[in-house]
Amino acid sequence: MFIQTEATPNPATLKFLPGKVVMESGTADFRDAASAEISPLATRIFAVPGVSAVYFGYDFVTVTKEGPEWQHLKPAILGAIMEHFMSGTPVMAKAGGAEQDDLEEEFFNAGDETIVATIKELLETRVRPAVAQDGGDITFRGFRDGKVYLNMKGACSGCPSSTATLKHGVQNLLRHFVPEVQEVEAV
Repeated sequence: MFIQTEATPNPATLKFLPGKVVMESGTADFRDAASAEISPLATRIFAVPGVSAVYFGYDFVTVTKEGPEWQHLKPAILGAIMEHFMSGTPVMAKAGGAEQDDLEEEFFNAGDETIVATIKELLETRVRPAVAQDGGDITFRGFRDGKVYLNMKGACSGCPSSTATLKHGVQNLLRHFVPEVQEVEAV
């Protein structure tokens, strides 16, 4: 089994491509070892000292580190991912564990349904595919008083360039197509 790795804009995060489907549908974002208990793969990765977050996309795993250099962590993470896929164990132990953050209630004012639908469509078709290439994801949280609230996950969470991505990329795109949007903010 050959696992490719790719750098992400976040220097603390690497993207691992196992050449297999990781999450058939949805995503999973684990911010600590306790939340990873629903995933045998995430649990294995968190067993590597220095791992601070794990994120699963359709065909990739992003791992965020705290502390040690990648040259020390990368071989252990590659080993954990390879062992998992060779064992045949499912990625998630419990169904419904993915996208825990997406279960939070979206918020927007009554009457803004059309604006929100347009924002969601733009995020889905233009923003999320580009962000997924960098090992992350952006999801809609809410819209109120001209401000769009987005949740950043995976490599995007804590990335030094995420503010530029939000303010110059996403905000400009949304303002262009949806005049009611004045600002974009991460939650």
